[in-house]
Amino acid sequence: MNARVRWCASMLGVAVCVGAGVSPARAQAQENQQHVVTLDELNKQTARPAEARQANEDAVRHLLSSDAGQQALKSAHVDYQRVDKAIGQLSDDELAKLAHRSRQAESDFAAGLISAKTLAYIILATVVIVVIVVLAT
Repeated sequence: MNARVRWCASMLGVAVCVGAGVSPARAQAQENQQHVVTLDELNKQTARPAEARQANEDAVRHLLSSDAGQQALKSAHVDYQRVDKAIGQLSDDELAKLAHRSRQAESDFAAGLISAKTLAYIILATVVIVVIVVLAT
């Protein structure tokens, strides 16, 4: 009987050791399955460049579609639709620079810091830049 007790005690000891070893392994496996960044955060991060590009395109188009922009395009005999199409072909960096200039020009004009004539020149320069960049690529 003494041998039976030892054998049962040994088996119990082995079972406890195996159970203790499995528990940390299971916890580590669960930790590995948890992600540092959630799927929702990843989706938001991937949407940001597209949103930024759309906002930049809108800023340039807003300047060109304004009354001053339409007059400048008309005086230069440039079709808005062609320039609008060319805006979509700009790289993200080129578009960001033009959008910044467009926003600044509109802000300066609204604040009275530049005249309508200067705004028209800025608009024409924007159109020329768009056309040159698109033709160069």
